[in-house]
Amino acid sequence: MRLQDRGDGASMTDLKGKSQLLHEHLGSLESLLVAYSGGTDSAYLAFAARAALGGRMLAVIADSPSLPRKELADALAFAERHRIPVQVLQTRELEKPEYARNDAQRCFHCKDELFMQMEGARQRLGFRHLAYGMNMDDRGEFRPGQRAAALHGALAPLVDAGLSKAEIRMLAREAGLSLADKPASACLSSRIEYGRAVTAENLAQVEQAEEALHALGFLQVRVRHHGELARVEIAREDLARALTLTVMDAMTDALRRAGFLYVTLDMQGYRSGSMNDVLPVASIAAAVF
Repeated sequence: MRLQDRGDGASMTDLKGKSQLLHEHLGSLESLLVAYSGGTDSAYLAFAARAALGGRMLAVIADSPSLPRKELADALAFAERHRIPVQVLQTRELEKPEYARNDAQRCFHCKDELFMQMEGARQRLGFRHLAYGMNMDDRGEFRPGQRAAALHGALAPLVDAGLSKAEIRMLAREAGLSLADKPASACLSSRIEYGRAVTAENLAQVEQAEEALHALGFLQVRVRHHGELARVEIAREDLARALTLTVMDAMTDALRRAGFLYVTLDMQGYRSGSMNDVLPVASIAAAVF
């Protein structure tokens, strides 16, 4: 049973214990670089590390064409609002053929580039440890980036404290953080079908298309890039509104302006990692540990 489902009052007590454990663990570190994307998990980790370590921590944002400009701006604004020291590192994963070819290990090569850049910054700036925002729910999922983190010795303080995604959101809400309920947002490359090369051009297509759908009022949305075809995933609770002629026409116009010839609406609605449905079981098993 999840902590928030308990009715005996133990939930908040357990959560406070985990929060204290996280604070103590972070405070015991000499100094720390935090991989910071602006999502709830990494933002809360950076916030907690700032509280525990003060100036002995630094949040690091990996910037490349796979990061939407709005996400970068929001991440920087959050850090400024909470006085979290932050540095933007330019990563060059698109220059790596093994990343650009976009097979099942793309995320590994992305995170390998991130942690190599962070390791260089760690040595250059004199920090002791690296950390990232993996949570308990991430374990066992198809996330090749976890293997890259392990290879580079990156810590996972949220896992060490036993925190789930829902618990991190609860702690963020309790701390008054504006992104406590922020929808999950993977990098733009995750929208491109496996086997189709990742390029700056098709990443820009996806970013433009999703911004247009956000402007139409769809907050939880993915535009899956299948060449000339855009497969749109929208939160199921918004599907009824999307399935009106007026809205469908607006969506079609917006995505055609982004460069897609055909537009289709996925009737299953939004779901995280739907591109992984086509992967062989062996590819997924090889990346899970």
